[in-house]
Amino acid sequence: MEKGYQVIARRWRPKQFSELVGQDHIVTTLRNAIDTNRIAHAYLFVGPRGTGKTSTARLFAKALNAEGGPSATPDNESEISQSIMNGSCMDVIEIDGASNNSVDQVRDLRDDCQYAPTQCTYKIYIIDEVHMLSTAAFNALLKTLEEPPEHVKFFFATTEAHKVLPTIVSRCQRFEFRPISDAVIAAKLEEISKAEGIDVEAEALASISRLANGGMRDAQSILDQMISFCGDTIAESDVLDVYGLVSRERIAELASAIGSLDYATIIASVDAFATEGRDLFRVLLDLEAYAREALLDAIAKKGNTDMLGTPLSTESIMRMLDALHRGEASVQRGLSEKVNFEVVLLKAAEESRSRAIDSLIKQVAAASGTTPEKKKP
Repeated sequence: MEKGYQVIARRWRPKQFSELVGQDHIVTTLRNAIDTNRIAHAYLFVGPRGTGKTSTARLFAKALNAEGGPSATPDNESEISQSIMNGSCMDVIEIDGASNNSVDQVRDLRDDCQYAPTQCTYKIYIIDEVHMLSTAAFNALLKTLEEPPEHVKFFFATTEAHKVLPTIVSRCQRFEFRPISDAVIAAKLEEISKAEGIDVEAEALASISRLANGGMRDAQSILDQMISFCGDTIAESDVLDVYGLVSRERIAELASAIGSLDYATIIASVDAFATEGRDLFRVLLDLEAYAREALLDAIAKKGNTDMLGTPLSTESIMRMLDALHRGEASVQRGLSEKVNFEVVLLKAAEESRSRAIDSLIKQVAAASGTTPEKKKP
């Protein structure tokens, strides 16, 4: 029987620590733990979706169960390594915390821990979305987690660490997975595209990376969809049209209109975005990112920046950013997305010109040659 298509995110899943991108601090720590034989009994992997938590757990399980003893560079071709990576190894048990969250299921796991591994050095339990376990299930796991059998290791993965009981967290070594930078994601997507024989514009890769919000898996899924839509050649305009994004040039023009108090251009831009079916909430986020770049530019120049159409101080840009940020909820969940978006932009323009009362007092005092009196305690 012919095998079905396997998505890019699965085909390009890391097979060695060296292939795991964007989490160098974690790779270094785990490599050193293996090399010095300082293997803890429980690990908690925390971070946003698609940043490599489950992949790291599999790689670590593969490294610990390498033939001849734990190795940071296990043989990819060995039977044990292949069975661990494809999920068929009897001694590496992957559990979905969302659907196996009852106390009875955890008690069964606790009883199963007592049996020695059948083909590996260690019996490893990988529990994904561990925060979904019930409180009773967590409590049933506590004693085993604190003093597990010598041959058992626990790897927990979660996107919501604050929901994991502190008594569980204190028994684990915790690793924080960071959102992967756009540049790293774009570089990896470029490598994948070349290997797949796909011609992708650099600007298209940048747009996909921006859309992925730090998640490599999301980026690979978007690339997969774009290949289905465009075939062997992907342009930036294709990505913008499919996902309702706006080019950086148009974001810069809108930011310039806000900074210059050009209300007519602001309204015309919003009308154009709405007519083209652009994602206005995504436009707002991209606009915030551009304003942040302008803020950093102003700070670096120790004064004003001209990235917003007219020279603006750091204080003005921060007020603009604050207004844009406050408007996120109304744009995302409001009844009229377009009207709310217009209001947010107009408020941001107005507030970029407002002045803090403290700075006005200082300016007036300096002009009059006096010093404002301090309030008595």
